Amino acid sequence: MREAPDRGGEGEGWRMRLLVVEDEEDLAEAVRLRLVRAGYAVDVAGDAAGARDRLAVNAYDLMLLDLNLPDDNGFDLCREIRSGDIEVQGGTDLRVLMLTARGGLDDRVRGLDEGADDYLVKPFALAELLARVRALLRRDTGGTTAVVQVGALRLDAARHAASLDGDALHLTRKEFGVLEYLMTRPGHVVSAEELLEHVWDENADPFTQTVRVTVGTLRRKLGPGQLIETVVGRGYRLKEAL
Repeated sequence: MREAPDRGGEGEGWRMRLLVVEDEEDLAEAVRLRLVRAGYAVDVAGDAAGARDRLAVNAYDLMLLDLNLPDDNGFDLCREIRSGDIEVQGGTDLRVLMLTARGGLDDRVRGLDEGADDYLVKPFALAELLARVRALLRRDTGGTTAVVQVGALRLDAARHAASLDGDALHLTRKEFGVLEYLMTRPGHVVSAEELLEHVWDENADPFTQTVRVTVGTLRRKLGPGQLIETVVGRGYRLKEAL
């Protein structure tokens, strides 16, 4: 696979949960590692059956889908998602980026007609893959750039940079992910379960206090203004007016 120069640096992606459906283990692992380095929570399925199982249990923001799977093809799986024929926790509007060596016009047109949001032909540069993932996730949240601003809080996903009143915030990947998820939903109550689903991967233990601890350390770094409110029994909310 070609690795083009990537100026985004570490942590450039929107902190969301992705599913990679790819039966070539080396390629799947290379893509997974690069996405994790960019700050995403990533699960992997090696066939369509595994993908269906994970889609029924976990809420994904985007699926990277290979067309040639050992037990089915990506066209059928994408069509099942769009038609509601299979259970999808994230909803039938789940973003789908098809990854395939089949680059003919007919295949690309069919992929889009079956419900794919984008189509990337192998071999591809990982930098381009990440750019397409960012673009699809920005579309999902209504954004047009990798920069989000809520009052005095500013977050640049492409540069993995966040600031408050112009002062840089030094955040861990998970703190950055939680802040980004809350900033794309200002004023909305986000449950701990939702944060766990979208910022962590399937290896996270749902019975730990990892979300509470991460929110606590993030609050301390944001200072005494209590920008993140706890809504008792429901979750957390980022104040709209900062």
